[in-house]
Amino acid sequence: MPTTHASAVRTVVEEHLEEVLGDLELLVGLETPSRRRDLLEVALPRIEAYLVQRLGEPSRRVQHDGGEFGDVLDLTWPGVGARGEVLFLAHYDTVWPEGTLDGWPLTRDGDVLTGPGVLDMKVGIVQTVWMLLALRRLGVPHPDVRLLLTPDEEIGSRAGRAHLEAAASDALATLITEPSAAGAVKTRRKGMVFADVTVHGVESHAGLDPEAGASAVHELAGLVPQLVALADRERETTVNVGTITGGSGRNVVAGRATCEVDVRIQEPAEEDRVVGALEALHVSDERCRLEVDIDRNRPPMNPTPHTARLLELVRTVGDDLGVDVGDEAVGGASDGNFIAALGLPVLDGLGGIGAGPHARHEHILVSGIPRQTALMAGLVELLGRG
Repeated sequence: MPTTHASAVRTVVEEHLEEVLGDLELLVGLETPSRRRDLLEVALPRIEAYLVQRLGEPSRRVQHDGGEFGDVLDLTWPGVGARGEVLFLAHYDTVWPEGTLDGWPLTRDGDVLTGPGVLDMKVGIVQTVWMLLALRRLGVPHPDVRLLLTPDEEIGSRAGRAHLEAAASDALATLITEPSAAGAVKTRRKGMVFADVTVHGVESHAGLDPEAGASAVHELAGLVPQLVALADRERETTVNVGTITGGSGRNVVAGRATCEVDVRIQEPAEEDRVVGALEALHVSDERCRLEVDIDRNRPPMNPTPHTARLLELVRTVGDDLGVDVGDEAVGGASDGNFIAALGLPVLDGLGGIGAGPHARHEHILVSGIPRQTALMAGLVELLGRG
């Protein structure tokens, strides 16, 4: 005897799959690069109109001003026959710049559906909609469903963080519709520390008066090995110097040079170690000046006392669907990192099955949509039972 109605939800989604794909085409067709508030302002009302068309007017609606970023939209639809609230977190921004769709429209080839943002993470929004639609059509008791749409997850969630942390404090659980790990949920994610390291030197003519200058490029070149040495394989800490820029010409002693550094950590204590080392950096030429701008962007996501229970629930739903739902540790971060760091119940990676987020081969498997939507629905149903 099935424990949940997940199998029936899967059938509902399969029967309406062309409608589901039409919804996804609508959302992918809205270009939403994280740093383009103008485009985010155009897209958000259209996303909301889609949500209301499918689910009706929410019982609660709040729109938070995102400042230089897009706005945060907070919507709640009432449950039936169950107490509490389940929070779904989804971001509507993508990494893709305006105009990407011109050369790369949403395209289907058999089971593969490719397009900018289709996996990360517009399919997660569509799955949330059809999860609730299917529960309603089947008459399944469920708690309130709260959907928080954030505009800047891809660049650190500066606008979204306070709102998602506040929303999660009231939820039975927070479910993140980020891409799955080939169908597995994500229970461990690395935290992130970003650093912009800038050296200010003294310009001079490289041929006529080289000794009068102090090269910012040369100083930065000496700092890069120190930055890379902060990595610690045993503690799963990685360091990547992603960009280096500097100088103004071949024959000019460089007056400025900078690099962007990405540090990933799994152990919380590593954040303080790395930040301390970054703050202790210094130049060897006293004529140069060093600036280090540090952003403790996200704490690591590690299992909490709630994790085992949520894994048990999702595996129960998987049994109803006849699938084995695994769990994975990944190097990328998400808004789930913030929730886990607060010690609140969170499960990540419930979105699409596919590959290539942030890459030109980004895609989902169409056949994965009914399965993932049903997993979400079964989880909501079980959470509503207490």
